[in-house]
Amino acid sequence: MKKIEKVNLNIRKASLEDVPLILKFIKELSVYEKMSKEVVATEDTLRETLFGDKSYAQVLIAEIEGKSAGYALYFYNFSTFVGRPGLYIEDVYVSEEYRGQGIGTALFKYCAHIAKEHKCARMEWLVLNWNPARKFYDHMGAKPMDEWVVYRLTGDALGKMAEL
Repeated sequence: MKKIEKVNLNIRKASLEDVPLILKFIKELSVYEKMSKEVVATEDTLRETLFGDKSYAQVLIAEIEGKSAGYALYFYNFSTFVGRPGLYIEDVYVSEEYRGQGIGTALFKYCAHIAKEHKCARMEWLVLNWNPARKFYDHMGAKPMDEWVVYRLTGDALGKMAEL
């Protein structure tokens, strides 16, 4: 794998024209996470939810020598205990051919800079328990939150809960 100097790394905010690329990265990530059957996002839904009247998340694109190498998708949450927002990272993904070159670290650093700029008290994300990236997260000082259990409502259960 060719080592690429950091000066050739560019991280930028995604634009509407990046929607096909964002969906490509989402699909690549789903294959890596062995969850490709879970992807129901389309270019249309991404256009609406990322770049429509109400944007629900922000996307960063990492480029090496002008070629798209990875992305990060994040949004803000809020901690009542701290009384401050947090930055929640939904995805950080680097295409296989660009891994090991510091791009993932650069995306996390960029997100951390955004979090500090917006006075966020913390940055959080979920990771599958088998994912080898956990060593990377440990190395950068992140701590697993073992005492918390994630609950989720989807599909019929969500519909039933939403009934008035």
